[in-house]
Amino acid sequence: MYAVIKTGGKQYRVKEGDLLEIEKLGAEKGQKINFDQVFLIEDEGRVLVGTPVVENAVVRAEVVENYKGEKVLIFKKKRRKQYRRTKGHRQELTKVRIEKIYPDAKLVPAEELKVEAPPVRPAVLKAVPPAKKAPKPAVKKAAKPKETAKPKAAPKKKTEAKPTAKPKKKVKE
Repeated sequence: MYAVIKTGGKQYRVKEGDLLEIEKLGAEKGQKINFDQVFLIEDEGRVLVGTPVVENAVVRAEVVENYKGEKVLIFKKKRRKQYRRTKGHRQELTKVRIEKIYPDAKLVPAEELKVEAPPVRPAVLKAVPPAKKAPKPAVKKAAKPKETAKPKAAPKKKTEAKPTAKPKKKVKE
């Protein structure tokens, strides 16, 4: 029996007993979690496909550990411009063990269903700033008349262009 679940914006094919590394969940070590976004369940040749998710399907898992993944280096370079930047990033991950796949939530024992889905990290949900009010139009003050205006310069007279090159003398052959 296997299932296809979605968590952290990615889809995973899981079986009972699998260890799965997923993006960090807000759950502590040893805590039980339920994944309710199940796209497909296969059980002994019988396939349940959701549209987009299988109704009432639940995949039960236990958090094994929270940790940081390997460092990923980001290197930027522009040739012949003396520009180089190196950055590193370590993604926070959660390792979970898949315990049971339930095609219908009615099959789940009542005490196991009480476990809430892990809370979404606050960094994911950003508060939307309130809409800014349109600025009031500025009241223009009356312009003062200019007291001293300079007269425009008279246009220059055009002079005839002087020839710069002398005509060449003809040489007899």
